[in-house]
Formats: sequence, C-alpha cells, structure tokens
Amino acid sequence: MRYLCLLIMVFSLRAHANPALPEFTRHDAAAWGNSKPLRVADLRGSVVLLDIWTFECWNCYRSFPWLNDLSAKIPALKMIGIHSPEFDRERDPAAVAAKVAEYGFKHPVMIDNDFAYWKTLDNHYWPSFYLVDKRGMIRYRFAGETHSGDAQAQKIEAALKVLLLEAP
Repeated sequence: MRYLCLLIMVFSLRAHANPALPEFTRHDAAAWGNSKPLRVADLRGSVVLLDIWTFECWNCYRSFPWLNDLSAKIPALKMIGIHSPEFDRERDPAAVAAKVAEYGFKHPVMIDNDFAYWKTLDNHYWPSFYLVDKRGMIRYRFAGETHSGDAQAQKIEAALKVLLLEAP
C-alpha cells in the first residue's frame, strides 16, 4: 500500500510538472500570421517550440537568428510564435506582420494583445521558450536571450533531440 501511494504521488507530480499545452486563445484569422488559426490538436504528434516574444524586445530579436537556424536545422520541429506586446505601439497587427516578414519568420505567429495566452501559460519573461512533446505536454521552459552555440541553445537543442526520439 505504501508503494502504491508513493507511485500515485510520483505520477501526480509528473502530471503537474508537465502540464498540457493550453488551447490557443485567438481563433480569428486576423490574429494569426503565416497560418490559419491553429488548435492544439493540429500539433499532436509533433514536437513544438513555442516562442513568446514582442518585437521591441532586444533579447527577443537577438534570439531570432538562432530560432531561424534551428527551424532550418530541424525541419520536423513545429515552431509557433506568440507575440505578446510590452508597449501599446506593439499591438498593431500590421506592425507585427511587418516584423514577422522583416525577421524572416516562416512559422505561425499568434498575436496575444490581451495577454490571455501569456496568462494561461503563467509566463513572466520575454523571450520564453516552451518545448512541447508529441503528446502535447509542456516538458521544458526556458527564458532569456539565446544564440547559436551558447549554453542555453545547447540545452534546448539537446532537449529537442530527446523529444524528437520519443514515441507519440
């Protein structure tokens, strides 16, 4: 009985530690760039890197070359950008679309002007990176500027390799 209670505790902690990726909060086409509105179900069976950013954040745009390289290096990776603006001037969908084009993003980007998704994730930082496994569970969270080859990029890429090898 003691073993069963311990086992239940471990599984409960694991389930809490790896929450499911929450459903996207915007379903209108105007809130999405490079894609029709997505649902989490559209991503099942894929490893996902969720990037929380805003276009005037230096740490964010200094990380974009690494993100673009990562996307090219790991074609099986699904990348989703969540643009959560820090300043009112960053809320303009046309300005976000211009920045998405300027930075060369090919992946879907959801505009989170009301911070609904930010709050659902209990996010606190720009940029933040969430790694989601093939079952749709958030397995890793990272925050801060990231460059190709730096310690954080190495940790993220190692975690992605593990997730890509797992069965769905």
